[in-house]
Amino acid sequence: MRVLSLLSLFVFGIVAWAADAPTELKIETTYAPESCPVKARKGDKIKVHYTGTLFDGGNKFDSSYDRGQPLPLTLGVGQVIKGWDEGLVGMCEGEKRILTIPSNKAYGSRGFGSVIPPNSALVFETEMVSIDSVSKDEL
Repeated sequence: MRVLSLLSLFVFGIVAWAADAPTELKIETTYAPESCPVKARKGDKIKVHYTGTLFDGGNKFDSSYDRGQPLPLTLGVGQVIKGWDEGLVGMCEGEKRILTIPSNKAYGSRGFGSVIPPNSALVFETEMVSIDSVSKDEL
């Protein structure tokens, strides 16, 4: 009986540990195209489809798919949260990644309106739709 109790505590501890909010950006590639002639880099104008959920609870708060339009942005210039500026670098057109973003690389202690509570870690399923690459001279 004592062994069973200890085993239960051990398993519960692992589950609780696994559910802790991330402290660093985690990038998981879920699809990589066979050909990748251009990789996204700072300064590129890109279009990204995404679905954003809260790390705690998994509630969806936004999705470009719902609007039927990818989000256009210039990568690495602060137009989006830091987790995106870092997590989308190196992606190929057609590539899909899951970005698990700690609060300090998302909206931090301010949150975002009533949609994202303060100090929330976020999870984004992303798909690189297009890359308009800048030349080295333009950087």
